[in-house]
Amino acid sequence: MISETVKKQIIEAMKAKDELRKSTLKMLSSALHNAEIAKQGVLTEEEELDIANKEAKKRKDAIEAIRLAQNNPAQNRPDLGSRIDKENSELNILKEFLPQELSDEELEKLVSESISQTKAKDMKDIGRVIGMVMGKAKGRADGGKVAELVKRKLS
Repeated sequence: MISETVKKQIIEAMKAKDELRKSTLKMLSSALHNAEIAKQGVLTEEEELDIANKEAKKRKDAIEAIRLAQNNPAQNRPDLGSRIDKENSELNILKEFLPQELSDEELEKLVSESISQTKAKDMKDIGRVIGMVMGKAKGRADGGKVAELVKRKLS
């Protein structure tokens, strides 16, 4: 289970005095614990992966938001570069707990299979196709990437 591994790695990070790793792992541990409380029971491996995926997505979104802020000339903030580095480091730590993402070729094949299985013909079928692909990918594909690929194939 991910939560057990996270707890062990928090101790290792504390011993190594790795503050970034410790704080990232504690944040993940906290998110897992909160989800466990909300469920009022023990999380399954798949539910733990979903939580880790959500935390990783938060980092990706934060990186994107910071990049947008950097490109805004009204935002003259030199600290944004170091913030991107920190978010990237946290993302890399979180990726250790996630399954390997599907390659572009594998994702392309999965999208093509889903389109033929759902008999999708045009853009009004996009939701069914994306849903099927995401279900088959089981957290191993980025939703935005899947949506973009499906749109390209259906248009």
